[in-house]
Amino acid sequence: MTPHISRTSRRTTLAIATAVAAGALLSTAFTTTGASAEPSAPAATPLALSASARADLIKDASADSAATARELKLDSKEKLVVRDVVKDRDGTTHTRYERTYDGLPVLGGDLVVHETKAGKREGVTRATSKSIDVATTGVSLKAAPSGARKVVWAATGTPRLAYEKVVTGTQKDGTPSKLHVITDAATGKKIYEYDAIHTGTGESQYSGSVEIGTSGSGSSFSLTDATRGGHSTYDLKHGSSGKGTLFTDADDKWGDGTTNDAATAGVDAAYGAQVTWDYYKSVHGRSGINGDGKGAYSRVHYGNAYVNAFWDDSCFCMTYGDGDGNAKPLTSIDVAAHEMSHGVTAATAGLVYSGESGGLNEATSDIFGTSVEFYAKNASDVGDYLIGEKIDINGDGSPLRYMDKPSKDGSSLDAWKTGAGNVDVHYSSGIANHFFYLLSEGSGKKTINGVAYDSPTSDGSTVTGIGRDKAEKIWFKALTTYFTSSTNYAKARTGTLSAASDLYGADSAEYKAVAAAWAGVNVK
Repeated sequence: MTPHISRTSRRTTLAIATAVAAGALLSTAFTTTGASAEPSAPAATPLALSASARADLIKDASADSAATARELKLDSKEKLVVRDVVKDRDGTTHTRYERTYDGLPVLGGDLVVHETKAGKREGVTRATSKSIDVATTGVSLKAAPSGARKVVWAATGTPRLAYEKVVTGTQKDGTPSKLHVITDAATGKKIYEYDAIHTGTGESQYSGSVEIGTSGSGSSFSLTDATRGGHSTYDLKHGSSGKGTLFTDADDKWGDGTTNDAATAGVDAAYGAQVTWDYYKSVHGRSGINGDGKGAYSRVHYGNAYVNAFWDDSCFCMTYGDGDGNAKPLTSIDVAAHEMSHGVTAATAGLVYSGESGGLNEATSDIFGTSVEFYAKNASDVGDYLIGEKIDINGDGSPLRYMDKPSKDGSSLDAWKTGAGNVDVHYSSGIANHFFYLLSEGSGKKTINGVAYDSPTSDGSTVTGIGRDKAEKIWFKALTTYFTSSTNYAKARTGTLSAASDLYGADSAEYKAVAAAWAGVNVK
């Protein structure tokens, strides 16, 4: 079938329940040389890379990985495996590595090497500073749990031999579970656990019609967006396994604006994926969730009355339930952007979904979900610092989470405190959400797009914001070049300060604002 591209050929009007057309779609080609999409961007801004250019950088770094390991004075049993490469406009590269030790994966051993254009190493960001010296043979071990793999655990404490077992199942609300359980190979005691399924909530609240890319010609079309890596949307028909059935249509007009037509939720999901893709490409120069130009896929109508949505990195896919009574599909812009941003985090920092790193993981999705909502410029779902404001999950019109004062939801943390890592990640995320709001807009009272905010600080200080555009660039750079799998709030402060210094200078107002915003949430 011939690709149908709504941006460059005839445009498709899609009737759905809740959206108006967003702004023009980006059509700028991405290359490895020349200026980025933002001519005045700081030199440390990530350069937009084509998929092939990124692949070449990864290939080159992989060829040099043995030499890099020697330069870093790693043990002779350790090997580096390139995971990602980010290149700045000034030629600086940030190469992210995973490690193996005596052939075993090292969990929590990831690191990022920063080099100038001339090849001079400027520093290394490590998930752990501890050296690895683990006996892998000739030692007495507990029997491995059935289906477990042997690993080296380096994320907490002294690196040790361990087993990792993935336990699949279903959570209480119907969300699938892929629980990673780490046990000490010598004692059999559990060290750590985290779930690989990342969840969130939302509701489609569009009005009117939107225009999206589909594929096909004549009387045969599908919800496959050829201009965005081939992202496709599937109908699970209330099932909970498999890929589902690709949405197809004879006249390229999809949905009727109500839940009576299954394609309506499919259109909402496709639109959410579209604006998320465009945001990352236009604002951050990132081509797709994985940075390789390949699209993910979306599944709608998951389960029966499933009130949630989730990202699963193992299938590289986004899944939406239909909400209470199958009447409110969870397919709004901020939900799509939130969940797909979990994929961006998995492809970059890999923040483990537990403890403080899990709170940062969840906050990252709220931060970029909010950023995409502002970027979309949807007249019926204007940008705001409220999470899930359209869902009415509480039954009283209140949002799910508040970024200006997270504790208003009754559970989230406004500021860091001892034990924050023991709080559910959806609530410990409030610390970083509050930081982002303060950095963007500042403390005190303010009205934005008709929404009134009043953001306090933990120390009573006054914080002056630098604007959301700069704040989101700082967070993205920190995520992709300074955060690691085990980054906690203290290290997130260090990482964002480094990002602000790179982008705007160590004596800049932006750098000082980052420090002030963290102080405002008790991270010092």
